[in-house]
Amino acid sequence: MPSRRTDPVTLEVVELIGDVVARYHMEYEDAAARHQLTGAQARVLALLSMEPLPMRRIAQKLRCEPSNVTGIIDRLETRGLVERRPDPADRRVKLAAPTEEGLHTAERLRESLDFAREPLSGLSTQERTALRDLLRRMLG
Repeated sequence: MPSRRTDPVTLEVVELIGDVVARYHMEYEDAAARHQLTGAQARVLALLSMEPLPMRRIAQKLRCEPSNVTGIIDRLETRGLVERRPDPADRRVKLAAPTEEGLHTAERLRESLDFAREPLSGLSTQERTALRDLLRRMLG
């Protein structure tokens, strides 16, 4: 089987994407810590601030085991940031939902993330739109 060589531009793009992801995760972890949250707790709270979700769906979105999500929800619930409630569509299913304090915390966390806003603000609307469209295309 012949060796496939990747062109230098593709290699650089892959490296840059890796740098962006690493920088984002580092800032996200720092921002979460400033709110006395782990990165995983902050991600769950951010997800729930968009809509209440069953544990299984949270696990799918985070690509982790449901038992991990249960522990995260337990800790967020103890802090008064999340509550469990029955799903109106199926009372056998429990939804995790943010409390009012959880929504405020998720909002403050979002506002404290400068990494994405700062570099993107240096791009024009047209450049940000092109970047968004290219990323969507890459992700299929």
